[in-house]
This record gives sequence, structure tokens and C-alpha cells, in this order.
Amino acid sequence: MRRLALFVLLAAAAAAPARAQLFDDNEARRRVELLRQQVEAYKKTTEERLAKAEATAQSAADRSALLDLASQIETLRGEIAKMRGQLEVIANQAETAEARQKQLYLDIDTRLRKLETAPPPAAETKPPAPAAESEPSPGEAKAYQAALDQFKLGNYSLAVAAMQGFLVTYPNSSLAANAQYWIGMAHSGQRDYKSAIAAQRKLLTGWPDSPKAPDAMLSIASAQETMGDRASARKTLEELIAKYPASSSAASAKQRLAAAKAR
Repeated sequence: MRRLALFVLLAAAAAAPARAQLFDDNEARRRVELLRQQVEAYKKTTEERLAKAEATAQSAADRSALLDLASQIETLRGEIAKMRGQLEVIANQAETAEARQKQLYLDIDTRLRKLETAPPPAAETKPPAPAAESEPSPGEAKAYQAALDQFKLGNYSLAVAAMQGFLVTYPNSSLAANAQYWIGMAHSGQRDYKSAIAAQRKLLTGWPDSPKAPDAMLSIASAQETMGDRASARKTLEELIAKYPASSSAASAKQRLAAAKAR
């Protein structure tokens, strides 16, 4: 029995270091696992902080870009406001010029009608002068002015149609030559220079003594020049000066010829 007890004691004493070694291994593994968990947690925390830092940096960059964009937009708004102001000034000037031009047209037409309807001075040795053309009726004047307004607005196709309709309705009107002239000018506005020349030549054939005849010849020369036919344009200007030397169009023709020679 004593031997058995001694053997048991010796076995227990021998087993103690083994259990201690087993405990130490488990503790080491536990500590390693704990350290691994801590590293993983730190890694996760670091990645989260890095992501936040990148987001913050990106947000700051976005804010900077937005600030730059806002500055550019504000600058553009200022430029647009300035341009709007300039456009308003130009529109006002154009409106004033258009009103003056319209008044000028009316004044010229009124003076022409007065000249056309004015009787010649009385003379005992001369026979009575033939009756002058009558003043246009209110309907004629209204129709003519409506067609002329389309030309002033730049509605050239409508102006052509309206003036042609006027000539059909009032072929013997004192404004007929004027209507034919504006038909040619409307064709020029559409850059249809062949039709413009044909329309002005129709005026010269039908109303050669009209005050608009010199203007028609000047318009023909302009169309020819624009089409590149300088020889024909020069010839037309020379004919204009010869046929209507006292007209303002003849003076313009002389200036054009002088400028062409200087080139």
C-alpha cells in the first residue's frame, strides 16, 4: 500500500508540470486570439477613419469646386445683366430709329404726292394742263402703309405679296410706282437679286417719270454689284447719272463710281 501511495504521489507530481504546460499553451492561444481581435478591431477602426477622412477631403474638394462654380455663375449673371442692359439700349435706339424712318417715309410720300398733284403755273399762252393724279383714297393709303410696314419689320415675303396685292387692287394709284419699288427692295432683302432687278426694271418701264425711278436704277446697280457683275453695275450708274442728273440717287451714283475708280 505504501508503495502504491508513493507511486500515486510520484505520478501526480509528474503530471503537474504537464498540466501547467497545457495551461500555458491555452493561455498563449487565448492571448494570441485576443491580440488578433484587437488588431482586427484596430484595422477596422483605422479603415473607417481613413474612409471618413477621404470623404471629408472629397467633401472639401466638392465644396471648393462648388464655390468656384458659384463664383463663375455669379460672374456670368453679371455679364448677362450687362448684356441685357446693352440690348435694352440697342432696342430703344432701334425703336427710335424705326419711328424716325417711318416718319421719314411718310414725309417723303406726302411731299411726293403734293408735287405730283400740284398744278403747273398758269400761263395765258399755254393750254390747260391735264388733270393731275388724284390723292390716294384712305383705303389706298391704308393698304400701302400696311404693306410698307411688313417691309420695315423684315417680313419681306409678306411685303412682296402685300405690295403686289396693292397693285392689283389699285393699279392707277399715285402710290403704284412706290409699291413696285418696295417689291424690288423686298426681293433684295431676301437676297433674290435677279427678282429684285426685274422688279425695278418693271418700275422703269411702267413709271419712267416717277421720283422712284432714279432710286430703282440705284437699286439695280447695287444688286448687280452684289452679284459680282461690276461692269453692269457701272453701266447702270452711268445711265442713272445721264437720265436723272438732278436726283439724289445720281449724286450717290457719282460717289460710287469715284470710289470704284479709287480701288
